[in-house]
Amino acid sequence: MQWFEHLSRLTEQKVPLVLVTLLSVRGHAPREAGAKMLVTAEASYGTIGGGNLEATATALARRMLAEGGSLELHTLRLTEKAPAEHGVQCCGGEVEVLLEVVNPLRPTVALFGVGHVGWALAKVLSILPIELWLVDSRAEMVAEERMKPLYQNQARIRVFQAPILDGVVGDLPSGGHLVVMTHDHAEDLFVLEAALRRGDLGFIGLIGSAVKWRNFQQKLLQQGFSQADLARVTCPIGLPLTQSKAPEAIAIATAAQLLPLLVGPKTQRPEREQRR
Repeated sequence: MQWFEHLSRLTEQKVPLVLVTLLSVRGHAPREAGAKMLVTAEASYGTIGGGNLEATATALARRMLAEGGSLELHTLRLTEKAPAEHGVQCCGGEVEVLLEVVNPLRPTVALFGVGHVGWALAKVLSILPIELWLVDSRAEMVAEERMKPLYQNQARIRVFQAPILDGVVGDLPSGGHLVVMTHDHAEDLFVLEAALRRGDLGFIGLIGSAVKWRNFQQKLLQQGFSQADLARVTCPIGLPLTQSKAPEAIAIATAAQLLPLLVGPKTQRPEREQRR
């Protein structure tokens, strides 16, 4: 089976992996430039030449998977004087190895409330490769015709018309993010309570003013939540990019706030490491 067939199977199974490519070869090496292999936490597929070269690349790839790396570039020498933790290779050449993390697990964002702001935020987020859950207790807000434009973009859309919203909170995957913006402050508080009872969620955002949040904090403290619990909530939502309260402006500011959590923070150029 070719490496790309393995890649198709592993991504379908949502297995995180590192794609290892011999980017360039100078002198003699076991494989030619362009050779590839895939490395998961438990297995590898294909070969870039075996020996210390391949074992070193495999170890580097698994370190990236464990530590959350994304892209690295390493120069490895194949001489008797080069570091050889996994056996000596004396082909005499030098190779550049590119390691790219491929993580098919999409982050999840759930919007509780698909009114004016929720709909605007859904339109912005739907262009990203994420799982986007749209939840509303009002059937007309999540009607098929209203949702149809969102299916044309990258996001995988899931729609919930749920009179009791806490059940959807319970179904969110670990690490999922949610933004609470229903039409009813009682619903907002209900969803927020359900979210705070889970300790494994990511971003928890609540639309509203500082006054609304103070009122909610008092009620949540009365329900037995701690100050540490309340610190997990972001309210008001959105980066302070503008004073506009237009739904589109709030949506863009909130999407910008979520962006580093969904596609990763800004990174440097690929790390280059010389091994002689």
